[in-house]
Amino acid sequence: MAKESMKARERKRAKLVEKYAAKRKALKEAGDYEALQKLPKNASPVRQRNRCKLTGRPRGYMRTFGISRVTFREMANKGLIPGVKKASW
Repeated sequence: MAKESMKARERKRAKLVEKYAAKRKALKEAGDYEALQKLPKNASPVRQRNRCKLTGRPRGYMRTFGISRVTFREMANKGLIPGVKKASW
């Protein structure tokens, strides 16, 4: 489980990215890089980190499901993810 402060920081970054997305796009199209640099650092989408929606784990993130590999395996073994089953041959 990730610290609550880390999860909160990521949510804050996501809000800032969403808030400044239109302004950022307009400045990039205009080529005004000085004004772009004056935007908050956390408004850049590059600074966001993919984290598990359930545990907040930053490593082993699976984009298609939005969860970490550990959580994915637990849920798949319990049959909580539709269309996914353990391989056996």
